[in-house]
Amino acid sequence: MKKFGSVDEILDFAISREEAAAQFYTHLAQRVNRTWMQEIFRTFAKEEEGHKATLLAFKEGKSLEPMAQKVLDLKIGDYLVDVEVTSDMDYQQALIVAMKREKASYRLYTDLANRVEDAGLKATLERLAQEEAKHKLRFEVEYDEVILADN
Repeated sequence: MKKFGSVDEILDFAISREEAAAQFYTHLAQRVNRTWMQEIFRTFAKEEEGHKATLLAFKEGKSLEPMAQKVLDLKIGDYLVDVEVTSDMDYQQALIVAMKREKASYRLYTDLANRVEDAGLKATLERLAQEEAKHKLRFEVEYDEVILADN
């Protein structure tokens, strides 16, 4: 992982990752053919923009407390093969891509939280890690109920 020289560098890096995530979900919404899938991914883009706003607010002196409970990890995405994003992806493929991205975001925030000494920043990063874990859980539950239930 990149070495950071300041809290601002960590925040700027995390903000850029949230911008990229929001763009990814917006782009994914444009690439899928089903309206309901488009709406799901647009919603996630907005949530990633909310994470960016949280990080920007921290730069202005506001912080978050970590969640009281850890989010359940069904680990479904851990056992699935990576999927390439295409315009004709089916719902299963879109869910796999989303699960894997959310897991990567969770790991990023967890790793960043473990590298900082500032208590407020650590709490904020831990909270964002849990938010990403919630996203992954939503995709895993959907995968379990829709995809695995059919098999």
